[in-house]
Amino acid sequence: MIPSVYIIAGPTAIGKSEFALNLAKKLNGNIINADSMQVYKQLKILTARPKNEETKKIDHHLYGYIDAINRFNVERWCNDAKEKINHCHKNNITPILVGGTGMYIDKLINGIIDIPSIPESLKLESEILIEKKGLKNFYNLIEEFDPIALKKINTNDKNRLRRIWEVYIHTGKTLSEWNNLGTKFFLKNIKYKLIIFLPDREKNYQKVNLRFVSMFKKGAIEEVKKLLKLNLNSSMPIMRAHGVPEIKKYLENKIDKDTCIHRSQQVTRNYVKRQHTWWRSSKLQIFKKFSQFPSEIDINLMNFS
Repeated sequence: MIPSVYIIAGPTAIGKSEFALNLAKKLNGNIINADSMQVYKQLKILTARPKNEETKKIDHHLYGYIDAINRFNVERWCNDAKEKINHCHKNNITPILVGGTGMYIDKLINGIIDIPSIPESLKLESEILIEKKGLKNFYNLIEEFDPIALKKINTNDKNRLRRIWEVYIHTGKTLSEWNNLGTKFFLKNIKYKLIIFLPDREKNYQKVNLRFVSMFKKGAIEEVKKLLKLNLNSSMPIMRAHGVPEIKKYLENKIDKDTCIHRSQQVTRNYVKRQHTWWRSSKLQIFKKFSQFPSEIDINLMNFS
């Protein structure tokens, strides 16, 4: 019998964790994080990590286990998730992945291009270069050596533009060339049960607004204050977590508290809008592709408010 992996996905602030907790109780399951920010130790409140009382009831994995000084990535997560999933199956436990980071789920199922790791020094160099040249000129620079890769991304997608530049500088091959060399797969012979919650967008926005107010009351400002003491480069992923740049400005007396909350809410609503678009778009078809391994994928779209 093909082992199953449940995936609970969808936009932020819709109650995925609570649903997964109830499902885990019914299926003798363990919960595995699939959110790119909930992996970090230093941000528990702002990333809405599961509460202690929840993790005591059901085993949770890959939450708060990465230090902020590390630049985490999708390949690292896929390898860690694979390890936890295999451990669950060996012990007759149902693995339940929970999170809204669609790229993580996509790559776990469909594999990833096996590109050598980019040195931290080069990532910092790309950050400096894009600030010096400006986004438009940086885009034009990439167009000179990899125009094919640019066709697949938004012209304002700073992170993916940097990725194209870094891969070419580090390896001497364009990202487009690497895409044609083959795929690294993580799992095989798996039955995926993907449950995607797509709530009313306006209700989702309201929940985001309320949740941020709650986060501030629970100590989000103190959490960021401790994070800033690490003096991390602004390009580090954790420094771009929703609320961190805004609270940083508040702590520097550049904005007042109300403005800080308002901007944090707006940034998260913008992200939620992109999540809704992504999960509803044709990109859902990527989960219907079959890799070189025999696998099954069930997809259920559900309204959830």
